[in-house]
Parts: sequence; C-alpha cells; structure tokens
Amino acid sequence: MSTRPRPPLEGHPQPARSLNPAKPALTKSGSGAPKDVAEGVPSSVCSDPRAGDGRYPVAWLTITAPRGATPTATSVCDCGRSLFAAGQRQALALIEDHARHRDLCPLRTTEERNAA
Repeated sequence: MSTRPRPPLEGHPQPARSLNPAKPALTKSGSGAPKDVAEGVPSSVCSDPRAGDGRYPVAWLTITAPRGATPTATSVCDCGRSLFAAGQRQALALIEDHARHRDLCPLRTTEERNAA
C-alpha cells in the first residue's frame, strides 16, 4: 500500500505559463469576446431612485425590543432633535411624540402644507 504524495503546505501553486492576464480567456465558442457582467445582472446603469421628486429622509425612529430585555426607542431628526427612551411606557410615549413631531418639524413644514 503506497501513500499519496502530500501537497506543499506553503505557497501557492505555480500559475500556468500559457495564460496571459492581459488577454481575455477564450469562451466555449472559441471567441475571445469578454462578457460585460455576470448572468442575471443588468448591464445598464440604473437611474438614481432619489433624483427627481426632491424627497429625502429627515427623521428616523429606531425601536429595539429584544425578547426578555428592556425595549428602547431613539428619535433623531435633522432639525436637531435627538431623544432616547428606555422601558415600555417611555418607548411608546416617544413613538407617539415622534409621530407628532413629523407634523411640527420646521424642516417638513412648508407654506404649501400650512395652507392645506
């Protein structure tokens, strides 16, 4: 019974000398035309979904309620508002306050909206 030879433990295998990294590899059809992208990936650049309507987020509400732990909530707005609450009652109160702030925030209040 003979043992198989062990591969070397250090270093990388020597690259094949016939491959030239500057030239594209040949496809199955024999042409050297490279693929643009992987299959299933669109090759055209998609437009920016935020462009056009002028909307962007200004306020964030983060709620964390892990099982068996104290729930927390954080309300942050670009107008300078930054509030934190820990505990179920305080977190629920902050959630309601965050919803009220959406209607009162100076960054979201416009003349058009005041007229309505």
